[in-house]
Amino acid sequence: MNGNIKLILLLFFLICLQESLFSQEQKRPNIILIMTDDQGYGDLGFTGNPHVKTTVLDRFAEESICFDNFYVSPVCAPTRSSLMTGRFSLRTGVRDTYNGGAIMASSEITIAEMLKDAGYTTGIFGKWHLGDNYPSRPVDQGFDESVYHLSGGMGQVGDITTWFRGDSSYFDPVLWHNGTQQAYSGYCTDIFTDEALRFINANKEKPFFCYLAYNAPHTPLQVPEKYYKMYQDIDPSTGFENDDRPFPSMSEKNKEDARKVYAMISNIDDNLGKLLSRLDELQLSDNTVVIFMTDNGPQQPRYIAGMRGRKGSVYRGGVRVPFFMHHPRFAEAKHINATTAHIDILPTIAEMCNIPLPQDRTIDGKSLQPLIESSNTDWPERSLFFYWTRRYPELYNNMALQKGKYKLVGITSFDAKTSDFELFNIEADQYEQINIMAENAELAAALKSEMDSMYRELIASEHILHQPLIEIGNPNENPVILNRNDADGERGIWAQEAVFGKWNVKVNKGTYSVRIKFIQPVEAGGTLLLENNGIVYRKEIGENTDLIVLNDVVLPDSEGELIPTYLVKDKKIFPFWVEMEKLD
Repeated sequence: MNGNIKLILLLFFLICLQESLFSQEQKRPNIILIMTDDQGYGDLGFTGNPHVKTTVLDRFAEESICFDNFYVSPVCAPTRSSLMTGRFSLRTGVRDTYNGGAIMASSEITIAEMLKDAGYTTGIFGKWHLGDNYPSRPVDQGFDESVYHLSGGMGQVGDITTWFRGDSSYFDPVLWHNGTQQAYSGYCTDIFTDEALRFINANKEKPFFCYLAYNAPHTPLQVPEKYYKMYQDIDPSTGFENDDRPFPSMSEKNKEDARKVYAMISNIDDNLGKLLSRLDELQLSDNTVVIFMTDNGPQQPRYIAGMRGRKGSVYRGGVRVPFFMHHPRFAEAKHINATTAHIDILPTIAEMCNIPLPQDRTIDGKSLQPLIESSNTDWPERSLFFYWTRRYPELYNNMALQKGKYKLVGITSFDAKTSDFELFNIEADQYEQINIMAENAELAAALKSEMDSMYRELIASEHILHQPLIEIGNPNENPVILNRNDADGERGIWAQEAVFGKWNVKVNKGTYSVRIKFIQPVEAGGTLLLENNGIVYRKEIGENTDLIVLNDVVLPDSEGELIPTYLVKDKKIFPFWVEMEKLD
């Protein structure tokens, strides 16, 4: 009898333990991270814009924790890599938005990988922009479900399925579903929202991470007509007559661009209304953390709350963005003024979900949880390093270090003196109009020394010295389509024909079929050269064509450059894309 009682007690204990563990799992919040593309700090009614209609976002901000001094990188791919990893972008291998500089190393640990290992189901819908081929795609970097476009944007040269659509590239697109092309109907923002809603509905019974990364309002500025009509008669440069903050000069084109941007943002706003309503319907709102942010400042001149600079600039207009978090455990809305950044998101999510941070690498960010929990938290002074120029950071050119209330800005040459920099007290001069260098030379010298140290450390990062390679002939992606966004070579490879380009690749030995596509038909009588690590395949082309096929291309194991070139009449033409399929 005693044995039976012991057995019953043991079974009861095990059941209670299982229920306790299940309960703990259920208490882990769902995470929804929403990021828009090129929506500046001023592109919200909440931040003082009198024109743009953002009813949902304004209400969401009013009910959320608002981080009023939140910073990102000047351009999108570096922001996205820091967001995903908690690390400055150069540590991850990301140094640009194209020219082969937007490929994140596969060894990086992303938010998705961290959460997936902890039992979350993970999904991305929209823009990835951290590598379009194995092993850097979303499906390779921790996402169970992915619906995304290639490269930096739809309608851009790297997004091979939408580039030729031109002015309709945002409508009825061919996207990539879990790494495979799939046709969709509708407007891109609506599609990404609907796919996210399907994902949430399918995973409502277990913890999920949903990364909803809209490509709007990035160029090309395409929007459904009903949204454009909301703004077609406004003058976006008016309404600021009694505002003493700096305001950019706007051409007629700038005004028309602003109308389209505002229309795209209102469409986003409606879609976020659908998302938040669905969370209520599914009774998920009380266990879901929802974050809204943007990736950098606006691309075009328009209202930006008086700040200096825009996308691409290290001034505040380029790097300060809205960041709102609705956290059900901390329902009271509040504003937080501490200096925070994109690198803080991964460590924050880790602490919220009770998941340990990676211990084998530098995590530059800090968890925001202490700031969320208490207004009295002692948030130590920190340094943020901003940089961006094409290909690689250029020392002191568009480079800044912000520490506490002081910010040192370099728009100068590599051998500049400290006096050639600008120094701002952004607490007293939030619009960065007053250079206080002359009376603070010693402080500026100390900040420049710290900038030098951070630059030297980051530019020597492993993945900058050894750039991430696209792998060819791996069964996880075969065939591989190499696009112009990830092409290295001359600076600024885009839609030019006569330009030198290449791809940095790892080749698995085998026999390949190679298809080489050009933007427009190349002239007959030329020669196609395909080079890889000293092996050159040559073919004479006897007809006008935009597609050249090479069969039985035998390549050994190698790491290096793949260089395709079409030579005709003293011209060297670089392909639009190259497809390589391993046959054996």
